[in-house]
Amino acid sequence: MKGFRSLIVWQKSHQLALDIFNMTKDFPSSEQYTLTAQLRRSSLSIPTNIAEGTGRRGNKERTHFFNIAMGSAHETEYLLIFSSDYGLISNKAFTQIISLIEEIKSMLFVLMKNQNLNP
Repeated sequence: MKGFRSLIVWQKSHQLALDIFNMTKDFPSSEQYTLTAQLRRSSLSIPTNIAEGTGRRGNKERTHFFNIAMGSAHETEYLLIFSSDYGLISNKAFTQIISLIEEIKSMLFVLMKNQNLNP
């Protein structure tokens, strides 16, 4: 498998994490240790687990880390829905970032499917 930095899904998830970190700078300080921290952690987990998965030798191990990345993508998506419903992010920002998450989840699905085809 190629290095993780060459994977488009990693590049997009890395950008997502950067976007989340920038977006949450504007969250209230009362959310610093709750929603802000959890949203940052879950978004950062996506590219981190893709990177770790690409460093694994076996397909089963790689798929395990890609599954964790997928779970973190779903967690991040929910936290963004909550943040939007709670009034912390604009509808425009929400729509843009949710679109990116959907794209990342689709790419992860294909990546995991391809791992299972290549023993």
